[in-house]
Amino acid sequence: MKLSTKGRYGLRAAVDLALFSKEEPISISTIAAREGLSESYLEQLFAKLKKAGLISSIRGINGGYQLAKPAGEISVGDVLRALEGEMVVVDCPDSESKCAKFDSCVTKYVWKRINNSINDTMDSMTLEEIVANSPGITDETGQKAYCSK
Repeated sequence: MKLSTKGRYGLRAAVDLALFSKEEPISISTIAAREGLSESYLEQLFAKLKKAGLISSIRGINGGYQLAKPAGEISVGDVLRALEGEMVVVDCPDSESKCAKFDSCVTKYVWKRINNSINDTMDSMTLEEIVANSPGITDETGQKAYCSK
């Protein structure tokens, strides 16, 4: 399983919001510059995150984006599934009607365990936890910043 740039960049942008949008909304151009990402690509990712209810937008001169709920309530799994879809190593059918080898498959247990492990890990990590465990990088105001290319 390999994440696309949607998942990798979207998670970076979500963590950026967790770090910097507590006081006021952050513009896409600010996030794009800070994270070294394309504004137009970030707009596409934010549309998906907004549709999933993970971020919200505020219009106007002081507008921008912020998390729709506290960072401790948004998991890595929430962000990645909103951007990438279901996260599975092998899409193993869960019934005999979908797979002729369902009853005799010797590897379905392996795929189920691996899929569950990946999803459990993603769901147990929150944006708040990532911020708390990020390197001690600070911005120009001395606020902790995130950097993961």
